[in-house]
Amino acid sequence: MTSNVDATPAPDAGPTPVRLLLVDDDPLVRAGLSLMFGGADGVEIVGEAADGAEVPARVAELKPDVVLMDLRMPKVDGLTATEELRARPDAPEVVVLTTFHADEQVLRALRAGAAGFVLKDTPPAEIVSAVRRVAAGDPVLSPTVTRQLIARAAGPDPYSDRRGRAAARLAVLAEREREVAVAVGRGRSNAEIAAQLYMSVATVKAHVSRILTKLDLNNRVQIALLAHDAGLLEAEDGA
Repeated sequence: MTSNVDATPAPDAGPTPVRLLLVDDDPLVRAGLSLMFGGADGVEIVGEAADGAEVPARVAELKPDVVLMDLRMPKVDGLTATEELRARPDAPEVVVLTTFHADEQVLRALRAGAAGFVLKDTPPAEIVSAVRRVAAGDPVLSPTVTRQLIARAAGPDPYSDRRGRAAARLAVLAEREREVAVAVGRGRSNAEIAAQLYMSVATVKAHVSRILTKLDLNNRVQIALLAHDAGLLEAEDGA
């Protein structure tokens, strides 16, 4: 008896799109971003929010993978929203939208767990790429901007012994983990770290994962900030 069941395998649906939530108080900016991401492969806008106050409810409802977050909003600013969001379990990644690449608020957002930032005048293709990269676990900071941000973040602090506190936190790392942390702080990719330290990329990834766990950090950017705070990058910075 011939079966009427179609045995043809279902076509491969491809990778699941990155679920993106847009947060900006300017409706024109949101409209522009919606138009831009609407034509991009691999990213799906699941919703919008006009203020940081709306973010918790929208995230709970829509379950985005990434939140593209403006900083300057009238009720609850993006910094506060980022801090509150990243403190939650299973929080989505956050990419900060900003006009100034050396804004102190951006530094605070990175310390709070944002995976990076993009400038509002960044070319559309690069903004789309940034969202994809963050969803894949990579921070979005160019080497030049990383150095500028980290240097400013580690500047004089008259109210605390930032270096001492950072060094004390890093003391829990094994020697190899410390070497990897320094390389991360200098903006090296996993492949570059593997070549520099004569280990496999898989081993580098394992070290980075252990560093994040031991230091209770969210991402590589925070490792870089902590390494610079502890003074571990000064030899290269002063070269």
